[in-house]
Amino acid sequence: METDLSKLYNDITPTKQRGKEEKFRPARTSKFWLWVADRFFYNMLEDRFCAFRYKGYENYLNRDENYPTIFYAPHTNWWDGIVGYNICNRLCKKEIRLMVEELNRFPLLRRGGAFSVNKKSAQTAMESLKYSVRVLKDPKAILYLFPQGIINPPNHRPIEFQTGLAYIAQKAIKEYGKVNVLPIAVNYYFLRDNRPEVWIEMGENIVLSDDKQDRKELSADLASKLEKLCDKQNLEVSNAQFDGYNTLFQQKLAWYREWEQHLKKIKNRKKKKEEEQQ
Repeated sequence: METDLSKLYNDITPTKQRGKEEKFRPARTSKFWLWVADRFFYNMLEDRFCAFRYKGYENYLNRDENYPTIFYAPHTNWWDGIVGYNICNRLCKKEIRLMVEELNRFPLLRRGGAFSVNKKSAQTAMESLKYSVRVLKDPKAILYLFPQGIINPPNHRPIEFQTGLAYIAQKAIKEYGKVNVLPIAVNYYFLRDNRPEVWIEMGENIVLSDDKQDRKELSADLASKLEKLCDKQNLEVSNAQFDGYNTLFQQKLAWYREWEQHLKKIKNRKKKKEEEQQ
C-alpha cells in the first residue's frame, strides 16, 4: 500500500487546519498531578529509549537567577514535549510551562504545566503570548518554547522562527528588566543499540536587555544560534566526540547484547593468551 509522505509535514498549524475556535486554557498544576506527571513522562522515556544524555547544564546553572528564563528548542516529533518536560523537571528541578496546540484533545496535560494556544484566532493567540510573559514571574517554572511554530522534519534547514519568542522576550524585558534565553539542541540517535537515545545540549545563555530591537531580526538571530548549536551537536556525534555528556538514565543491555559482550571478552582473553605463549 502506498503512503502519501507529503502529508507528514504541513506548514499550516493544526488549529488552522481544523478551523475550530478554542478558548484559552492556562496551566493547572498541583503537587499530586506533578507527582503523577513526573513518573509517567519519565517512564515513557525509559520505556522507548535506550538512554538520555545531556550536556551544557552548567550554562543553565550559571545564569543570573534574578531574571526569568526561557528555553527554546527545535520541534521535529511528538517526543519533544516529553523530553522538554524531563529537562525542566528532572534536570532543572522546575515546573515546565509549555505552549500546546489543540490542548482540548489532551486536557490532562494542563496538570503537567501545558497551556493552550489557538493560532486560528489572533486574539486568542495573543492571550497565550501574554500568559507566557506572566508565567515567567514564577520562580518555580521555566517557559519552554518551540519557536518554529510547526513540526519540521529532523535536521530541517534553515531553522526559521515565528516572532512569538521575540515578542515574549521583549515584553519580559519591559516587565523584569532582562531575560535569560537558552537554546537547547535535541536529537535522537541510534548508537549501537536497537533503541534510540535522547541527546540534548544546552547552549550558552543569552541575556537579552534591549526591548527595542526589531522583532524579526531578533527572531532570526535566536534561530541562527539554535541552528549552529544543533549542527555542532550533529557533527560531534557523527565523529564520536562524546566529551562532556552526562547520563540521566541508561538501560541495561538486552540479553543477546550481554552474550555478545561476554563472547568478545572470551575471544580477547584467548587471543591474549596465545600471544603470550608465542
